[in-house]
Amino acid sequence: MALKLYTYWRSSAAYRVRIALNFKSLPYESVPKHLLRDGGEQRKADYLAINPQGLVPALVHDDCVIPQSLAICEYLEEIQPLPPLLPGQACSRAIVRGMALAIACDTHPLNNLPITGYLRREFGADDAAVQRWIAHWIARGFGGLERWIASLDPGAAPAARRVCVGSQVTLADVCLVPQMYNARRFDVDLGPYPGLVAICRHLEALPAFAAARPDAQPDAE
Repeated sequence: MALKLYTYWRSSAAYRVRIALNFKSLPYESVPKHLLRDGGEQRKADYLAINPQGLVPALVHDDCVIPQSLAICEYLEEIQPLPPLLPGQACSRAIVRGMALAIACDTHPLNNLPITGYLRREFGADDAAVQRWIAHWIARGFGGLERWIASLDPGAAPAARRVCVGSQVTLADVCLVPQMYNARRFDVDLGPYPGLVAICRHLEALPAFAAARPDAQPDAE
């Protein structure tokens, strides 16, 4: 199957999709779109013709164009069910999807380029203010996720955790690792989240995750 991924090395959303593609051993062509150069290559007419939202990532599979990282991951799950990123049991699947949404929809967008750029332009936020904004929303998201994961297995020590749900890698893990990358990038205090830190330490050593990391991408700066 011919898969083409429009990506940017430091995009958390694209990072999720790279992990999912690697996890399912799906080869793909990487087409970088620099989000800052020349006003943002994702805003140019040629890319808007592919993804009218002007966002990365976008996945092209033959004649099918899929924007939005979670939609892409769900699509990959359907066309390549093994190894699975969603558990077989309905309740567990819902929990995994809920965690993925908590990261991708409630946490990540609030520290993304369009939001922080707007804070600077419209409200005069300086670097320190933007840093506080980002740290606040990541802390709020991570706090809820740390408690949620702990509630699923109350007897487990945080430092012993390896994945978010159950015993296998899921879509929740695919979303967590890129958000942890963001947290480190913006110097967020990770002390209150020992379970999340332990999970990411384990996951980041796995080949599918390691190959997807931002600094391993051909367009990394």
